[in-house]
Amino acid sequence: MTRPVLLRWLHGFLPAPVTLRWTERLRAGVGALIGIALTGGIAHLLVGDASAIPFLIAPMGASAVLLFAVPASPLAQPWPIIGGNLVSAIVGVTCAALIHDPVDAAALAIALAICAMFALRCVHPPSGAVALTAVLGGPSIHALGYGFVLAPVAIQSFALLCSAIVFHALTGHRYPHVAQAAPKSPDAASFLRADLEAVLARRSEMLDIDPDDLEALLRETQLQAYARRFTEFSCADIMSRAVVAVSPETSAQEALALLARHRVKALPVIDATRRVIGIVTRADLAPAHRATPRHPFRRAVERLMRGPSATPPRIASLMTTDVCTVSARTAIADLVPMFADFGHHHIPVVDGDERLLGMITETDLISGLYRQSFAGERRSA
Repeated sequence: MTRPVLLRWLHGFLPAPVTLRWTERLRAGVGALIGIALTGGIAHLLVGDASAIPFLIAPMGASAVLLFAVPASPLAQPWPIIGGNLVSAIVGVTCAALIHDPVDAAALAIALAICAMFALRCVHPPSGAVALTAVLGGPSIHALGYGFVLAPVAIQSFALLCSAIVFHALTGHRYPHVAQAAPKSPDAASFLRADLEAVLARRSEMLDIDPDDLEALLRETQLQAYARRFTEFSCADIMSRAVVAVSPETSAQEALALLARHRVKALPVIDATRRVIGIVTRADLAPAHRATPRHPFRRAVERLMRGPSATPPRIASLMTTDVCTVSARTAIADLVPMFADFGHHHIPVVDGDERLLGMITETDLISGLYRQSFAGERRSA
């Protein structure tokens, strides 16, 4: 009985797997390299002689790990690094001046720095090392007094922060980190933000993740689980196969007549090999429809006035060439964001050579989701 408990306890020492891509790991290393180099260079320009004030203090290395390796962490945001480092420096200098025993001064400085950072909402783990440096940094640090807060702590903290902001902007990362909006879950039993806050309030430890990011992550997981239920049906199972299509040379009037005759709202445009090269909707044909007189006599008069050389507009000049298409093997769950988020109403289904096989509408998708849900309920019953 004791052995399994001991093994489970030892298992807690194993590191968690790192899921970050190798490119992101390399990006973090390059960012830290640039950030520390720039910080040291700026400190050298502003301070001058390193014998009195060091170009770099050790806590900046720990701050660089947070700023460049885990920039989404609440502990790595601008206020924690600036506020945490400055308040810890003030606490450390004060403890070093009032308490002669270095061990007592160091212990009290760390404890007070943690309490102050919690009170000011600027918890930054490397700031503990700032307080420790103020106490145990030696005669040169002690000689600076409260000047230690300005140089080197404030100068190096601002320099490292500015380096991180510029680097993340150039490499396409969001920093300072702003949480993305949580996607809406299709499950009626989905949790509310109040539920998440209540669970977090019951925990006895601080999680190193922003609550907004945690909410977005959980809701995206719900969507993934929801989509996993609908992987059995593909586009080939729900598409309409008898598709009315037109060529680029079809006139606008002919296309309008096809839309009315077949009671559809969009027509795929195909070339001689049935490859999809565009799509035309009622909205695309509306200008041509308004420009054409409805009465036969008025149409004849207008043709006479235009002359024999005038030709009605062709689909090639009205169609949308940027067409969203899907493969026949695409799972219907992949269609949900296309219709919900990108505003598509008609999606052509094509084969490997982009040749037209069918068409999927919102009605087809809803019908397919209903059939899949009904089939799942029957299997579970």
